[in-house]
Amino acid sequence: MEAQLQGGSESGVEGTITVSPASPGPARLGVPNSRPLANTTFLVQGAASPVRTFTTDAHGQFCVLLPPGHYTVSLKDSQPRIGRFGAFEVDVISSKMTSVSWQCDSGMR
Repeated sequence: MEAQLQGGSESGVEGTITVSPASPGPARLGVPNSRPLANTTFLVQGAASPVRTFTTDAHGQFCVLLPPGHYTVSLKDSQPRIGRFGAFEVDVISSKMTSVSWQCDSGMR
């Protein structure tokens, strides 16, 4: 999942996005209560404007190259009526990939 920016230095955000609860009703012993948020597109926004988008893979993982700065990441386009899918705040440091593990709320109860 690693990539490089110009000059061989890499910076950006990589990680996994999950959603829970994965099914309605009470949590059951031995049954995972979260699942990867697969094939979902998010918008990365800088201080003044959108910077780029990324889409999670089948395992909810992603990697996006970004210059150093502060960013807000949220679900792109349609907002669900229920649930919460960001916004997530992240700081990118020069020459480093910032690792994150974000959890969304499906809104199921």
